This record gives sequence, C-alpha cells and structure tokens, in this order.
Amino acid sequence: MNGKIMSLTFFIIVFSFLVAGIFVLGNILSTKEKELGNQAMLIARTVAKLPEVQKELSTDKKPIDQAKVINETIEGIRIINKAEYIVVLNMDHIRLSHPVKALIGKKSNTSDENAAFAEHYYLSKAKGEVGKTIRAFVPIMNEKHQQVGVVIVGYSLPTIVEILYSIRKEILVATLLSLLFGAWGAWMLGRNMKKQMFDLEPHEIAKLYTERTETFNAMHEGIIAIDNDFTVTIFNTKAKQILGVDQQDLIGKKIYDILPDTRLPEILDYNQPIYNKELFINQHNIMSNRVPIEVDGETVGAIAIFQDRTEVKKLAEELTGVKEFVQALRIQNHEHKNKIHTIAGLLQLGHYQQALSYIEEVKEKQDEIANFLNDRIKNQNISGLLLSKINHGKELGIDVEIDMNSQLTYLPDQLDFNDFVVIIGNLIENAFDALQLINKDDKKVLISIDQDEETLSILVEDNGVGMSDEVISRIFANGFTTKRNENHGIGLYLIQDIVKKLDGTIDVTSSPGEGTSVFVTFYL
Repeated sequence: MNGKIMSLTFFIIVFSFLVAGIFVLGNILSTKEKELGNQAMLIARTVAKLPEVQKELSTDKKPIDQAKVINETIEGIRIINKAEYIVVLNMDHIRLSHPVKALIGKKSNTSDENAAFAEHYYLSKAKGEVGKTIRAFVPIMNEKHQQVGVVIVGYSLPTIVEILYSIRKEILVATLLSLLFGAWGAWMLGRNMKKQMFDLEPHEIAKLYTERTETFNAMHEGIIAIDNDFTVTIFNTKAKQILGVDQQDLIGKKIYDILPDTRLPEILDYNQPIYNKELFINQHNIMSNRVPIEVDGETVGAIAIFQDRTEVKKLAEELTGVKEFVQALRIQNHEHKNKIHTIAGLLQLGHYQQALSYIEEVKEKQDEIANFLNDRIKNQNISGLLLSKINHGKELGIDVEIDMNSQLTYLPDQLDFNDFVVIIGNLIENAFDALQLINKDDKKVLISIDQDEETLSILVEDNGVGMSDEVISRIFANGFTTKRNENHGIGLYLIQDIVKKLDGTIDVTSSPGEGTSVFVTFYL
C-alpha cells in the first residue's frame, strides 16, 4: 500500500509541477514582454529627442548623407542597450539607420508603421527571422513640432527554452526539494493511513464495507446510525421497511431530512444509552435501543436498533385475550359448580320454588351485567376483560363495580387494544393486591371509563391499604414495588410510559388505610 501511495504522490507532484510550470512560464513570458516593451519605448523616445537626429532629418540632404550621421549615433545606442535593431525612417519611409547596412537607404514596407507617421506612439509584436520581436514606434518631431520621421526599436522575445535555461538552477533546486519532501510526506502519509486503517489494504477495506452493509441488511432488526453532525452512516433495509421510508441512497443525508421525529440525536446530547423504549416514529410503533458510539473514549455518533411492535402487539393481544378467556372460563366453571350445588341441594330438599327463584335471580344478574357491557362498551375484547375481572373479584371476595355511566364507543387511533389492556388490567390487579393486604369485610373496586369528543378517561378506585406520599413519589420507577412476590414493579412503569407516549396525564390520590384512586386521561 505504501508503494502505491508513494507512486500516486510522485505522480501528483509531477503533474502539479507541470501545471504550475505552465502558469509560471506564462507569467514570466508576459512579464518579460512587458519589460522589453517598456524598454523599447523608452529607447525610442530617447532617440526621437536626440538633437542631432532631429537636425539631420530637418535638412535637405540626401537620405544617404543623413544616414551616415544618424546610423553612427544610433548604432552605438543600440549596442549599449542590446536592442535587436533601432531603425530611423524619414517621412518617405527611407531607412536612415539599421544593423544591416545593406538595408540603409532602402524603403521600409512594414504595414504596422503607418500609424507612427500620423504622430502615434504604440507597441506591436512581429514575427521575424530571429523569432518574435516587440517593437516600439515613436514619431520624431523637430523644434517647430513638425514630424520629420519615425524611430522603431525592436527587442527579440525570449523563447521558452531560453527562459528555462536562464532559471535552470532554481528549477533544479525546487525539483530536488519537492521530490525530497514529497517522498517524505508520502511515506508519512502512507504510514499514518496504514495505521488508521488497521494495516488493511484498500481492497480489504472495500470487502469489509460490503460485508458490513450486507450483514446489516440481512438483520431482522432496523438499524440506523448517525455521526456527530447528524449525518446518516447506516440505514439498513429493515429500518426502511419498518419505518416506511421509500428513499434510496440515504447515507450522507441529515437524519432530520429523513425522519424529523427519530429522537436519535438526543443520544448525542445526553451521551447516555436508552434501552427498551417504545417510540412512535413516522406513524409506526417501535421498541428501540439507542446507544452512543464511542471510539477511544470519545463519542463519535449514535446508533438505534429497533423492532416493529405491530406484530408483537398483535401477539400480545392474542395472548392477553387467551389468558383472560382461560381465566374467565376457570372462574365461570368454579361459580357454575357452586350454583349447581346450590340448586341441587334445594331440589333434594324439595324447595322447588326457591330453586326456581335462585335460577331466575342468577340469570337476571348475569343478563344485567352482560347487557350493560354490550350497550356501553363497544369493544368486545375489553367487555370480556372487565367481565373476567368482575368474576375474579368475586373469587377474591372483592366487589368490582363498574360505573353505570361508563362508556367506550371506540379506541382512539393512537391508543391500541394492547395499551388499553396494560393500563386497565394493571390498575385493577394493583387494586386487588391492595385489598388483599387489608382485613375488612367490605372490599370494593370502582371502575369508570368515560369518553367524549375530546378526552378518554379511566378511573380505578379501591378502599384498600393505601399509600404514603413517599411511596406515591416512587411507584412509577421501573422495578419499584411494595410486594414481596417476584415479577412485580413494572406495571405502573408501563402505564406511565404509555401515558407519556400519548401525551396523557395520570393522577394518583391515596391515603394509608383509606384506599387509592388512579385517574388516567388521554386527549383525543
């Protein structure tokens, strides 16, 4: 891997040098051209102001005679300033000075010199036998400010090879230093990357990433992970199915843009894990475990592992219904035997009328409670649950009374059957437990269910042992119980969890020795 990194680094260095060199050379050429242009213009202006040049051009001498004086003066200036040429032209475009003596006295036919004969100062570039040249054109004016000629000064522009040759030492030093530090940097980078990647090669990392992704997608639980910037790093297929997310390529997106109510970012704020928490996300009930991700003692993200509670709730509903049905059958069977024994005894004693009255009384009571539940409680499962609790109370010697004004026409969308069973079932069982801890003849439990367009309320009261204020402050803690039996201490915790999830309220009123009242309200 280090060899690949070093090769790549050298390639990058060479490519960078090439790109940088192009820009540097272009800048050098531009700077050199500007410098030579300024120098040519300065020399041209100087020559144009020479008195002897102005004087000779103002005379009526023949051009050849003027050239003898002017060329001698100009040639010295050209040599001193290292110009390619300095040409003086009279108004007839006749050359009066030139490095090539054969051209002196000849007429110039350069197309770009015409503007100079109209008193213009300018620079131009031309391509000649020795390469490109930069030329300065300056008109020559006499003392009367009349144009008597033109001076042209030319400098050859350096080629790229000449520029490279002129800075060959600098290029050599820069190249050696860059290669040296580049090789050292590549070695350090490769070693550091190798260490950070646990000495794995790139193809091994790619393989691990693919295996990790496929492993997460194969899991039955939904998995979502984010980094400290709330950017999604893991979002497996099961999570999409559970939460009903249809988007693809979720990696790299912000979690708030995908699921605003995920509550995963709060793990980064609290930096504490939360286990077995029921959440309502994107219209789905899930059971979630959310844990911060730590690397070397530093939190770098958070991960949520969750399951869809829909199937679990259906199973719980079925199991709860079966359990209550079995309980109801057992109690009903026990009561039926007692009633049969009573009727049989009356018949054996010949008290036929009493037996008939007893049968009618039992039937009337059964019909009364059954008709009430059918009329006021529209959910048959909950009606069966309440009937089971009434019969169970009789078995325990507890009078279970249902408020005759109670009614339940439907379950709200946010409150499913299983949640309702958890609430009312646990409240009634807690009331039964409290009454069994006290010795009194008149043991009662009052159940009231009231519903209107805005609220659904559940009230369970008992005249049992009651609780102190200190106990009331702790009853909703997970695992807290006043009972000695095992598997207690979770009922009220589950009730509070459901109430919080649905933004409801729960009020507890109790006094030692007088009983307890629990009032749960949901806002529809």
